[in-house]
Amino acid sequence: MFPRPIEKSAPAARAAYQSLLPVALIVWLLPLLAIFMTSIRSAKDINSGNVFGWPSEFALIENYTAVFTQSAAAQYMLNSVLITVPTVILSVALACLAGYALAIYRFRVALPLFFLFVAGNFIPFQILMVPVRDLSVRTGLYDTIAGQFLFHAAFQTGFCTLFMRNFIKALPFDLIESARIEGVKEWKIFWYVVLPLVRPAIAALSVLIFTFVWNDFFWANVLTQGESAKPITAGVRALNGQFVNNWHLVSAASLLAALPPVVCFFLMQRHFIAGLTMGAVK
Repeated sequence: MFPRPIEKSAPAARAAYQSLLPVALIVWLLPLLAIFMTSIRSAKDINSGNVFGWPSEFALIENYTAVFTQSAAAQYMLNSVLITVPTVILSVALACLAGYALAIYRFRVALPLFFLFVAGNFIPFQILMVPVRDLSVRTGLYDTIAGQFLFHAAFQTGFCTLFMRNFIKALPFDLIESARIEGVKEWKIFWYVVLPLVRPAIAALSVLIFTFVWNDFFWANVLTQGESAKPITAGVRALNGQFVNNWHLVSAASLLAALPPVVCFFLMQRHFIAGLTMGAVK
């Protein structure tokens, strides 16, 4: 017979897990720390080969200022905002409407439509590269801000609808029935009853879509060619070619590009966690 394993007590196990947390945090933050240390090095250190050692001098303000003064990083950041914000608004608004219809109304094609939204999430987006690019060229949307956020909204609406339909489906149907009995119009039920109840889910979905679209690199290169409509993710790649071996400036631009999703998450952290855990406990 095999010996029974020695079971740790709850306080001992808790102490062991807590001791591992700093190690896990350091390992997780190690790449970001390396990029940050590179972003505050001087050009002298980069040219002399001092890439991983302690910087001989710090150039924090000079490097981050040079990103905006010596490149089009400000325009890239503005393009990312103009692409991401309309995408989030459009995709989440359409998902709330479609999710409400699929969750509340009972009609013959409701289930096939829902399966269609689900199936769309499993299509590899790489195989759509050529037809999407041809469509954008024929419609005049290629290399434009509008073309990027319209295509992003189209691709994200399927996942958003799946997300919102499941949350709305978990709501007590008696609330909607009682409002209908009282004679409340359908759009008022949606606006004043359903939306306030799924507000955490909307916040969580908005943070997810904001992060997905802001960090997108694939479609940013497929749907753009010039510099006027590039988002910051594709712009950092252009900065790599512009600054050649100036890795301190490329690292600074990369950290600036990663900052908005982090800020968005921390601002919406309470609603994000509440949205992800909604319906977990009945």
